[in-house]
Amino acid sequence: MSDSATVSASRRPAQKAPRRKRRLRWLLIALGAACGAVLGLWVAIHRFEWMGPLVANTLRSIIGADNVARLEDFVYSVEDAANRVSKKDQAPKAYWSVPGSASAPAPDPSSAAAASASGAAPALPPFHPRDPGPALKSWSAKGDGVWVPIVDPRRPSEQPYMYKTLLHPDINRGWAEVFVVAVDLRRADLYAVAGSREPKFEDEKKAPAYERKAKIPPEHHEELLAAFNGGFMTEHGGYGMKVDGVVIVSPKPDVCTLVKYKDGSMQIATWKRIAEREPEMLWYRQAPSCMYENGKIHPGLTAGSGLKWGATLDGETVIRRSAVGLSEDRQILYVSITNHTTARVLADGLKHAGAVDIAQMDVNWSYPKFVLFEPKEGSPERKAVALAEGFEFSEDEFIRNRARRDFFYLMRKPESLPSK
Repeated sequence: MSDSATVSASRRPAQKAPRRKRRLRWLLIALGAACGAVLGLWVAIHRFEWMGPLVANTLRSIIGADNVARLEDFVYSVEDAANRVSKKDQAPKAYWSVPGSASAPAPDPSSAAAASASGAAPALPPFHPRDPGPALKSWSAKGDGVWVPIVDPRRPSEQPYMYKTLLHPDINRGWAEVFVVAVDLRRADLYAVAGSREPKFEDEKKAPAYERKAKIPPEHHEELLAAFNGGFMTEHGGYGMKVDGVVIVSPKPDVCTLVKYKDGSMQIATWKRIAEREPEMLWYRQAPSCMYENGKIHPGLTAGSGLKWGATLDGETVIRRSAVGLSEDRQILYVSITNHTTARVLADGLKHAGAVDIAQMDVNWSYPKFVLFEPKEGSPERKAVALAEGFEFSEDEFIRNRARRDFFYLMRKPESLPSK
């Protein structure tokens, strides 16, 4: 072999080494960019309320709903595992100041006597639910389980129509939060509104000429108290809805149903138990199986049967959720939004607050929300404000922006208004 051949052969490894380094460098750059894109997308989903639904719906059209559900379940399990490491020593957090313990105000006997003398109906006693106390006495934030009045800034002298409290029912997660609002149904009315897109009609070709206004009518703004999210999209369970006399999706027999009757009363029950009363119903909205019914927990919440209280997601998925409940006398509506909870934690938290019948409504980062309404600065218009920090919303939510999904809103009843 010549000297030149020997030199050429000796250089080959040296030439290959820089190529390998360049490839490795570009691979690391690509991997870093991919991780950055995923991280950026995750931040965007948790910052912009429209981003999550856009990404999820786009992926469903590409890889299918079941695959998206598996992906969501995996992502949420990774997030929960990360939280268990980074927040393992995190104590439960309070979100608002809580006044000292106070009993419910006693009714004024003079006003009742005056009403009786004038022939008018006596004034309703003030609303003040019984404080349930912390869900876990050894694991709670200051003020857990104490009802705090929600004062309407437009009418600060009026008796509260709603109270709020916070619970931490998960001993393994100090960051698992169950926010609950209690509503006086003697003096407040609940309305249901179909979204501009959801629920979808079962058969669009046969859909009636129904105008989806998808926002709170202006004539209701003056007496408006609050609004909160509705239920799952039609493709996630096909849960029924009737509103404005129109059946958008037919009811399923074995699932939970929130009902308002024409006489103004409300009920949460499995549909087949109340189906014969359908002609009496003003509206209804269905949800997954009742978590609690007549005070009894659903067996699936105790046996770990994997029922889908997260639509396509398992009930054990640690996720943001929302639910509604009713007291035993059906005079108090409970609305809950949560952070980082399983179905069982949500259900037990709402039961602890006072609900005996409970229906979960929706899940995921962007959908569960509860907003109050305050005067807009320098304007007679109203703006939405969040019940608690961290929940996505816009100040035009439900009142000026048309909602794509169905929702509920609360108004003062005419008979509860002060006489002029």
